[in-house]
Amino acid sequence: MASKDYLDHDHHAQQGFYTYQAEVRRVLLLTLVLNVLVVVLKAVVGWWTGSLSLMADALHSVTDSANNVLGLVTNQLASPTPDRDHPYGHQKFEAVGALGIAAFLGIACFEILKGAGERLILGGDTVTMGPLSLWIMLAVLGVNIFVAFYERRVGTRLGSNILIADAEHTMSDIWITITVLGGLIGVWAGLQWLDIVLAFPVAILVIRSGWVVLSANLPWLVDEMAIAPEAIHTIVMQVPGVLNCHNIASRGLLGRQVFIDMHLIVEPQDVLSAHKITEQVEQRLEEEFGPARATIHVEPYSYVESTISYAPSEHHSPPRT
Repeated sequence: MASKDYLDHDHHAQQGFYTYQAEVRRVLLLTLVLNVLVVVLKAVVGWWTGSLSLMADALHSVTDSANNVLGLVTNQLASPTPDRDHPYGHQKFEAVGALGIAAFLGIACFEILKGAGERLILGGDTVTMGPLSLWIMLAVLGVNIFVAFYERRVGTRLGSNILIADAEHTMSDIWITITVLGGLIGVWAGLQWLDIVLAFPVAILVIRSGWVVLSANLPWLVDEMAIAPEAIHTIVMQVPGVLNCHNIASRGLLGRQVFIDMHLIVEPQDVLSAHKITEQVEQRLEEEFGPARATIHVEPYSYVESTISYAPSEHHSPPRT
């Protein structure tokens, strides 16, 4: 019965992922359409006015569209269902996609700095500005704000790295658009130099967004600890029949998919009873931490171990009784 319940739970978890996957795809398709519209409007106004900062902003917005396409591809690949070639599932494809966004941000930053430096050293054409251009840019700003907050809200609710990373990117686009808009207003007032000077803060904002995305996804890719071993130990020790658990390790993304390894000492000494206890441990871990795949090594009843983690720690398991 326990095995059947576990299989049913696994089936429901997979069904939940596919629902999650479809919702992420729907958000990415909507934002892709809006981001393409933003790129076209910025490029047209940038070409029309001759604004360097606005053309750089349009380039940055091109990465928004590329990120959406990248997100759609990685979302399709990021399945939790294991296969022969990927026995731990495919969810890291989504983290790779988020790192791709960081790479796009770096490219955009380089192009912005390059263009601003060339204009500063070599000079360039005078920027012309009018009321229509400003109104178009205000409309673009409104679209960016909607996309960023919509993606962040849905991404936070679903726990989607790709949506949260893309929302962070779009948020940087909002600040860039505000900065560029301020420069264009200055140009309209006769301050031509603002168009060049404000291109540098744009680059700083792009660098910051890239770092945020990078720092959020590297821990997942390098298998950083997902759950403190002390927290896992506390949950496992509540299962009747468990005497001790140690050598606890975890990786993955809490709330999405976590892999847990541990050594377990149980009171029963026959295999069937020990197996039933390990199934109860797995169920409790999933109830507490969400989707989790536990690998449990049952050790002899007489085995004694004081530490609960692989690394030296101040925390120790209570002595086995």
